[in-house]
Amino acid sequence: MTTADAGKRRRGELRIYLGAAPGVGKTFAMLGEARRRLGRGTDVVVGLVETHGRRKTAELLDGLEAVPRHTLAYRGHDFEEMDVDAILARAPEVAVVDELAHTNVAGSRNEKRWQDIEELLDAGIDVLSTVNVQHLESLNDVVERITGIAQQETVPDEVVRRAEQLELVDITPEALRRRLAHGNVYPANRIDAALGNYFRPGNLTALRELALLWVADQVDVALQRYRSERDITDTWEARERVVVAISGGRESETLIRRARRIAKRAGAELLVLQILRGDGLAGASPQAIAEYRKLAEDVGATFHTVVGDDVPTALLDFARGVNATQVVVGTSRRSRVARLFDEGIGATVVQESGPIDVHMVTHDESGGRLRAKLFPRSSLARRRQVLGWALALLLPAVATLIGVVLRQTLILSTNVIDYFLATIIVALVGGLGPALFASIASALLLNFFFTPPLYTLTVDAQQNIITLIAMVVVAVAFALVVDRASRRADAAARARTEAALLASYARTVLGDGDPLQRLLEKVRENFGLESVSLLEKQDDEWVRAACTGERPCDDPDEADVDVPVTDDVHLALRGRTLPAHDQRVLEAAAGQALLALRQQRMAAQTQEAQRRAETTELRTALLSAIGHDLRTPLTSIKAVFGGLRAHDISLSEEDTEELLSAGEESTDRLSGLVDNLLDSSRLATGAVQPLLRPVGYDEVVATALAAVDGGAKIAVDIDDRLPAVTADPGLLERAIANVIDNALRHGGGEVAVRASAYGGRVELRIVDHGPGLPKGTADSAFAPFQRLGDRNTTPGVGLGLSVAKGFVEAMDGDIRAEDTPGGGLTIVVSLPEVTR
Repeated sequence: MTTADAGKRRRGELRIYLGAAPGVGKTFAMLGEARRRLGRGTDVVVGLVETHGRRKTAELLDGLEAVPRHTLAYRGHDFEEMDVDAILARAPEVAVVDELAHTNVAGSRNEKRWQDIEELLDAGIDVLSTVNVQHLESLNDVVERITGIAQQETVPDEVVRRAEQLELVDITPEALRRRLAHGNVYPANRIDAALGNYFRPGNLTALRELALLWVADQVDVALQRYRSERDITDTWEARERVVVAISGGRESETLIRRARRIAKRAGAELLVLQILRGDGLAGASPQAIAEYRKLAEDVGATFHTVVGDDVPTALLDFARGVNATQVVVGTSRRSRVARLFDEGIGATVVQESGPIDVHMVTHDESGGRLRAKLFPRSSLARRRQVLGWALALLLPAVATLIGVVLRQTLILSTNVIDYFLATIIVALVGGLGPALFASIASALLLNFFFTPPLYTLTVDAQQNIITLIAMVVVAVAFALVVDRASRRADAAARARTEAALLASYARTVLGDGDPLQRLLEKVRENFGLESVSLLEKQDDEWVRAACTGERPCDDPDEADVDVPVTDDVHLALRGRTLPAHDQRVLEAAAGQALLALRQQRMAAQTQEAQRRAETTELRTALLSAIGHDLRTPLTSIKAVFGGLRAHDISLSEEDTEELLSAGEESTDRLSGLVDNLLDSSRLATGAVQPLLRPVGYDEVVATALAAVDGGAKIAVDIDDRLPAVTADPGLLERAIANVIDNALRHGGGEVAVRASAYGGRVELRIVDHGPGLPKGTADSAFAPFQRLGDRNTTPGVGLGLSVAKGFVEAMDGDIRAEDTPGGGLTIVVSLPEVTR
């Protein structure tokens, strides 16, 4: 090959299988891909694969050409490493090289295996490789904090990022631990240590999340690269991403914290954006920007700065560039008059955002908040205020027009009454502000048009001055009456709201489940708070008895609103300062919270007392049952051995056989009793873990019958064409054997075993024609230590059906008792059929 040809040679492609931990199946997946390529006619060789003694992995190597390794001596020992020169000389299309982060033995061609792979790629050879997330250089310290184990072998993140294909091999922590316990990852002598240390569920969950997030970031980079190469600017909602725009003003902290809560609820990435104008004027101080940059880092956001004279355009261009799905901006600081000429940044962003969602966040610096501080709101509705101002402009003018048109027929007192009427109407409708305006306007109009000297604002007669003052007084009086009536109406509405809230809190406390948690959540929602905590003082320290929301308080001093319930119980609210008129509702809610807390603790105490009573009753029943049922077979066994050992009694061969048979029967009865007791104990402790697989009722029933005495009395009618069920064969066999044994003991005759399929389930029926159960007591058949209501002296402690019920329900099945037509009892075992 010439030098020019070598320069044109394509670089090989790297495909990496990334896993969260050893044993997830990376090497297995890599070899599966190698075999698929070999089957398509691709020239594939194995450069190096470590099977670690895993049989199934080794089986996948069969049929794959392996390049011999070369041996290196180091410190008196021989080590095998991949022979890079041999692979280059072989020049395959694909090389399989395991463990990307491996460190080569001193004296090797390269220090790291990923450097060996780089040579293969440069030679135009495609490479399949594997790596675990703990070996990534950027995550090495994070993994050490999680697992407590420092990884000595690492690979630069950039090496993995450059891979043309990156595939995550994922498995749940529970499945990986089960795979480990079955010996599919490490040899038996390492399993217990691994399960108790590196492979703890918490460690595996954290490593899995690291792997998923790292791969997600790489996918996001690939998506951005693709969009950039194809000049795509439309937002693709592949991942939630929130951009919050700040000006550097005092409202910026509020915006960042609010955006953080929005991003957290959506599981989104948060980006804080500061937009600088091109002229560099009117910007925030460097100290403020430094504070907001630190705040962004504290809440897990990234801080960005762009320059643009058109702020909305710059914001949206940035948001589209990072493929953001949500934008957070603050409400405008402009007054209403200023917004008539320029709607402001927020309104423009909303209009031009397209598919990007826009959140408008209020803050103390907005125009509405400033006006509220300077001019308190009227108690009247906004519509009435607007109408009042309109009438204040219109009615004095109408009164003036009437007076001017009818000047020859109306006297001054009539004009005064007209203006009084106009002022009163305005006061009734619009309140104090419009009424004052209307009274002053009416006084001026009356003076100008109707009191001598006309068409001047001079007042000659003293009575006219009194009339003008009276108009203002009447206007103010009527307006105050109207305002007071409106406030009374608001107070009545607030009282109705409070009553509704208190009734709602009372219903919440009386509800089922966790009423205290629901009550705190309802208070948080009703008052728009960040968190609500019920704090209780224990040993001079405050502890949270219950809480809801983000950043719950640990001490009453941390709360924005502290509502004492008792000296030792406080309701602590965080999020904002509440007005005084809400105090009464909060005190009532705090009282309800204390009531719910006491109710919860009383319920727990009652439940504990009931559990202890049931345990005592169960222990008493167990001792009572075992006292008889263990003694009976033991007495029989002792009598057998006593008879056999007696030297003064001569036993015939038939007598000896009968004694041995009785002893064997008693031993079987004792063994069955102990088995049921052990099974009952396993069920009570949750130790039963079924291994489900498809199984046919006909097979299991046949096995169960072999363990049951009295087979001649059992009629089996099960079609072998019935669908298989999903069950643990061993548990199902024990359950069926117990049910059949119970039917034989109490059935008083022949027992029938039948099966049928219906509605995605297959039901097995064990039918007897004995005395059955009293009406309405079917559920008691499965209670432990119950023997048909303890109405007979049949041997057994009454655990058979209880154990059967536990086994069947552990397999996601159902067992129930029904009356047999004509008398008797039918036990129905229902399990889901195998879906194909």
